[in-house]
Amino acid sequence: MDDKIFIRSATENDVPVIFALIKELAEFEKLADQIKTSEAELRNTLFGKDRFVEILLAEYEHKIVGQALFFKNFSTFLGKPGIYLEDLYVKPDMRGKGIGKALLDKIISIAKERNYGRVEWSVLDWNEPAIDFYKKIGAKPLDEWTIFRLTADKF
Repeated sequence: MDDKIFIRSATENDVPVIFALIKELAEFEKLADQIKTSEAELRNTLFGKDRFVEILLAEYEHKIVGQALFFKNFSTFLGKPGIYLEDLYVKPDMRGKGIGKALLDKIISIAKERNYGRVEWSVLDWNEPAIDFYKKIGAKPLDEWTIFRLTADKF
């Protein structure tokens, strides 16, 4: 790994930058209109008493340039927990420097350390650079699965 890249766990003091990166990701994914949270809500959810999300921040030359948000899931078939990677984001001008790979490598390392069975995530079908990157590292698309979502306004 490039010695200019440093991966660390986020702290509560990082909430403003976490929120800014979430908004950047939403803009990149053309989903900015779906941001409904706030810094205060994120602070409570990410670092409050019911915390269940972990966040890694990527620094390049001491500047935060990306993040990965993930949480534990479970596979009944494996009988083991796993990691679900909710967001992996690197600022556009910092891509191609190994930062995304460093974040993913750290998540894989965490999964190994915890004896988890797998790491999973979703990618938008139009995001060819991400799809190519994931295939290059050996990840396999699960084309036979369809993601369903039920939002709070429906329950």
